[in-house]
Amino acid sequence: MSTTAALPAATILGYPRIGADRELKRAVEAYWRGASDASTLREQAAALRTATRQRLTALGLTEASSVPADFTLYDQVLQVTATLGAVPARFRDLLGADPTRPGAVDLDGYFTLARGEGERPAMEMTKWLDSNYHYLVPEIDEATPIDYVETTIADQVREAVAVGVTPRPVVVGPVSYLLLSKASDEAGEDFHPLDRLGDVVDAYGHLLADLQAAGAQWVQLDEPALTSDAWDVEQGRILAAVRDAYTWLGAVVERPAVLVAGTYGSLGESLPVLASTPVEAVALDLVAGSVPPAQELAALEGKAVVAGIVSGRNIWRTDLAAALDTLEELRAALPEGTAVSVATSTSLQHVPHDVERETALDPAVRSWLAFADQKVGEVLTLARGLAQGREAVAAELARDAELRAERAAHPGVNRPEVRSAVAAVTDADRTRAPYAERKAAQDERLGLPELPTTTIGSFPQTAEIRKARAAHRRGELDAAGYDAAMRAEIARVVALQEELGLDVLVHGEAERNDMVQYFAELLDGFSATEHGWVQSYGSRCTRPSILWGDITRPAPMTVAWSSYAQSLTDKPMKGMLTGPVTIMAWSFVRDDVPRAQVADQLGLALRAEVADLEAAGIGVVQVDEPAIRETLPLRREDRPAYLEWSVGSFRLATGGAAPATQVHTHLCYSEFDVVIDAVDHLDADVTSIEASRSRMDILPAVAAHGFERQLGPGVWDIHSPRVPSADECTELLRRAVDALGIERVWVNPDCGLKTRAYPETEASLRNLVEAARRLRP
Repeated sequence: MSTTAALPAATILGYPRIGADRELKRAVEAYWRGASDASTLREQAAALRTATRQRLTALGLTEASSVPADFTLYDQVLQVTATLGAVPARFRDLLGADPTRPGAVDLDGYFTLARGEGERPAMEMTKWLDSNYHYLVPEIDEATPIDYVETTIADQVREAVAVGVTPRPVVVGPVSYLLLSKASDEAGEDFHPLDRLGDVVDAYGHLLADLQAAGAQWVQLDEPALTSDAWDVEQGRILAAVRDAYTWLGAVVERPAVLVAGTYGSLGESLPVLASTPVEAVALDLVAGSVPPAQELAALEGKAVVAGIVSGRNIWRTDLAAALDTLEELRAALPEGTAVSVATSTSLQHVPHDVERETALDPAVRSWLAFADQKVGEVLTLARGLAQGREAVAAELARDAELRAERAAHPGVNRPEVRSAVAAVTDADRTRAPYAERKAAQDERLGLPELPTTTIGSFPQTAEIRKARAAHRRGELDAAGYDAAMRAEIARVVALQEELGLDVLVHGEAERNDMVQYFAELLDGFSATEHGWVQSYGSRCTRPSILWGDITRPAPMTVAWSSYAQSLTDKPMKGMLTGPVTIMAWSFVRDDVPRAQVADQLGLALRAEVADLEAAGIGVVQVDEPAIRETLPLRREDRPAYLEWSVGSFRLATGGAAPATQVHTHLCYSEFDVVIDAVDHLDADVTSIEASRSRMDILPAVAAHGFERQLGPGVWDIHSPRVPSADECTELLRRAVDALGIERVWVNPDCGLKTRAYPETEASLRNLVEAARRLRP
């Protein structure tokens, strides 16, 4: 390796790749539709990367290696899978489609891995650590091809260097890549993806050599999996993998300097192991984690340290004075002469681009916020303050303190009546009648067949629906016209469900822009953005609401729509609510009070909504909690406290429901075996979960636990455009029936249908209903 260049004094660990106006989404989806070709997509992606480099340079990241190169067309983990050619066996025929790149997938193959094709299901998708982002899970076995076959990562470095920018490429590290993988269906019984560490590290060695040849001085290898202890492998083996991987990579002669980034928490036992390897720098997350003990920091002598002090995951202004305190504490505890760079705690892919564009937002609330571009400014300010002293940033510190005081004094931030209501909650408020009593009452009221069929809530949002909503928002469609348009769509959805033969219906949620934003706009204490888009997965983007104050429900939120839908049918109609944990997780939640307080405020608001739905005659109420798994702390020791308040808030929302009211809940990407105790304690009558991509892998955990209530493991993966056949749905459903017993199984898709089109929706639901009919006695 050549002489190591110094790390920049200020940097970020990643930047949103979707574009300020979702340019990536539009470019990729146009390609999928056939409205553009591969050349056009590549040109659009290159233009987006150029715009990002120019923006970050203009914001002040001008030092070599301060600008990250972390772009991918779909997902950063899938990018590594493509780089290594490590595709599942069912897609192996896609390798070498481009004769100039033997062993690699081409552009169409890359997207096929993510979206599936024909009878080949897509790669499994799950949550990235405890964030709202989803990644494509690698499927590894003894025979999976692993080599350096795809040069896209290095090509992006070449692209930047050609225009005078020396970027820092960002790649998921080898140990995290394998810990985030799963053993494929073809793997031996005792196989673990870590068994292939040597092959992966060898391929990374070739990647590093190519990155240096491309002009990179530093490479950032993200190892977020090291901040969690929730893996299905002994900690000792993980630490050995860290030592082996970075000792080997450190010995590569021709490579850039290596920065290993421990993001999303504290590195814990991995830190001293990394310190013993030849890597040149380590990044510490000082937001989700803390300053390590001095004896651990002492082992970092001779390495640079990147201090992740500006949150990459929330949108609140950094407390600059407190951040400088932490930076100074870290510098004092490190060996003398250790270089400290100031950075974000994680990539900024979790936050929107620029708060200055939010001109419709209350100016007071906007002044409390920092999106990606503002966080770059905070990093630069803190780097200057650390290097030159607080006097150099006195104006910024004073302004921050002023805004912090204004926020605390805002009347919506602390409402005494809301705090008093939460304080008055008792255990009885979180407790329903025993399940046996509830089930008897619900069976009598609903009269459902065995293997009842339903959907998760939303139906496709057509262009006409979106146009009507936009016209109403702009004042071009009055309230009466908007109401008529939504009622017409609800009537169509109800009629379609009856024609398909579903047993428990939904109104389709035509009126909802988003399952969280809809409620946020009707509850006090929230604000919405116009341009605050973040990537959820692939081309899917969401616009999280901002939960900034104490929460009240001025009026019923869903009753009119559900009541209208129920009036159109004799079949049970589900009232659809989003649960307190999910509203929090999929919003940017306030950081100035404990989350348990926020969850119970939401629980009380939803409890009132459930009561109003019951009063309107709605006999089935679904309170969705798809996020309860994703916000589970990464360290096991932190989980009991989280589960106590998260489960408690759901039970507060549903605890007032009558025994004859059937309460459903829904979980996505739940890794059911991890949270089955918590799900059991939710005490919902019916729980639906994602299960199709994992081919019902959750069933052994359910059977072993003795889960006594009813379960709907999804038989249709709605995140892929493919239509599962009736035979495929039947096979998945049969597995569920065999494991749980027919009396406890519901039949449903994996998730809501908002992002799907009607042709595939109708075809898939017909097959789902047919599967239930085949297996009914």
